[in-house]
Amino acid sequence: MALKGGPRDMNKWSEVLLDQDVQFPGESSEYRLARKQLLEAEEKLRQVNEQVAAQRRALPSGGLLAEDYVFESAADGSEVRFSELFAPGKDTLVIYNMMFPRWAEDPRAGALDGQTALLPLVEQPCPSCTSVVDGLEGAAFHLAERINLVVIAKTDAARLGAYARERQWRDLRLLSSKNNTFNRDYHAETADGVQLPILNVFSRGEDGIRHRWASEQIFARGDSTAMDPIWPIWGALDLTPDGRGEAAAYPSLQY
Repeated sequence: MALKGGPRDMNKWSEVLLDQDVQFPGESSEYRLARKQLLEAEEKLRQVNEQVAAQRRALPSGGLLAEDYVFESAADGSEVRFSELFAPGKDTLVIYNMMFPRWAEDPRAGALDGQTALLPLVEQPCPSCTSVVDGLEGAAFHLAERINLVVIAKTDAARLGAYARERQWRDLRLLSSKNNTFNRDYHAETADGVQLPILNVFSRGEDGIRHRWASEQIFARGDSTAMDPIWPIWGALDLTPDGRGEAAAYPSLQY
């Protein structure tokens, strides 16, 4: 995929956007005052986000890849080595580990139909992970211009491939880690075999493939909010008066 056209002139675009006197129909002076105060808080949050992103980018390289893991492609069952996940000219790899199978104590609905619906509920994929991967599928085509993106699950490659077809995931690269220890080694699986939703970032350099970052906040907080940057449903809900609601029960759609 080649870039076409030229970049926007961001200075000119900024001139189009800037307006310090924005107001909306019917708003009160009380609303406008509170909104301006919120704007200040939102600007501070933006600055903190940018500082954290810069700090993340400045992390020193982590450890060398533990081994050149062999995965199975969900598309055709072929073997794929970790080192083969880097396309020419793209030295960054983002991996999302989805929970397939789901947590055994998750009572939310299973798949509605298709081959996945025939599996016992405990062997089916996590509804939350399905939501995350739905979002990544939409972004995958665009991200392919800059990075390598892979979704990994512990289930059989055939099951993962069937679910991908049922969900119409076409642009994502999906791999089974059933026959290797990647999930356990990179904290996407507990000692008891429970699958976890983890993001890992790797980079390829002259000295090999190194680990760069992981969503370790999951372990620090004990929840999945570390997935927020790639999980757009929460960003949308945070804009609403009711907010996120009961996160433990959402999303609970029957996929």
